[in-house]
Amino acid sequence: MIDNNNIFNINNNSEFESVALDVFKFQFENNSVYRSFCDLLYKHPSNITRIEDIPFLPIQFFKSHEVLSSSKKIEKIFNSSGTTGSITSKHYVTNTSVYENSFRKGFKHFYGDIKDYVVLALLPSYLERGGSSLIYMVDDMIKKSNHPESGFYLNNLSELNTKLNRLDSGGQKILLIGVSFALLDLIETHKLNLNNAIIMETGGMKGKRKEMIREELHNALKTGFGVKKIHSEYGMTELLSQAYSTGNGIFKCPSWMKILIRNTEDAFAIEPHGKTGGINIIDLANINSCSFIATQDLGKVYEDGTFEVLGRFDHSDIRGCNLMAL
Repeated sequence: MIDNNNIFNINNNSEFESVALDVFKFQFENNSVYRSFCDLLYKHPSNITRIEDIPFLPIQFFKSHEVLSSSKKIEKIFNSSGTTGSITSKHYVTNTSVYENSFRKGFKHFYGDIKDYVVLALLPSYLERGGSSLIYMVDDMIKKSNHPESGFYLNNLSELNTKLNRLDSGGQKILLIGVSFALLDLIETHKLNLNNAIIMETGGMKGKRKEMIREELHNALKTGFGVKKIHSEYGMTELLSQAYSTGNGIFKCPSWMKILIRNTEDAFAIEPHGKTGGINIIDLANINSCSFIATQDLGKVYEDGTFEVLGRFDHSDIRGCNLMAL
């Protein structure tokens, strides 16, 4: 069994590689879905010596299978958002404390103590459905901020506007985390000029507005909130870790998370730094499900480990999915 503390105490690339290879071996032996996928590719821990050779499970398997590396009781099921009638992803979590450890340590690393902030959440599309991992995280942040002004907002934008202006003029540090369309709704009806606020978008128009490229979205938000940069959070239902961007759409991972880029034509070939391709994620906090996931996002990784998200695959199925029909 992998010691969870080892995951969150990684200090350098060699430690990451060592723990990742141990996690791969553990999940190969304990995750029947992932084991079957690896077997079909003739991949075995005995001939995997570097993280680039580890097979990445296409993210769609979270829609069709119980992706589990643990036989313990399921404590929480996180569901992805989806259009009406579509099949959603399910992430079965047998140890919510690992998730809590991950998002608390990750936020603290990039932004400091949550108690320094009033946390305001504008996440209507997530609040209106159950089982959101983002809501679980932000609810914990609101509680841990220990500030009576922290809270969720749905459609009461005037109240939120008043609170933002009052807190900001009083010098209070604010974290406003919101889904893109709701942040745009706010600035279309209220003009703000904030000095002490971090505006963090979690992406997605959720079918409420026309999709916008990042630069267009961030320019609109910067103007509307009167801030110099827009922060972003990169996470998903199938992960238990988040990457953060403090501006310009360049994301950084915590030490237990890493991005690799795969070739768009050959899903098993890893691209060099600076080349665009499919985003593969190693999330070691996913110890009890699968830590090696091939997403449907397109991006590029730079030499310092930072990365950019450039869009999504046009087709719904990643190459490699048809390898397995369990």
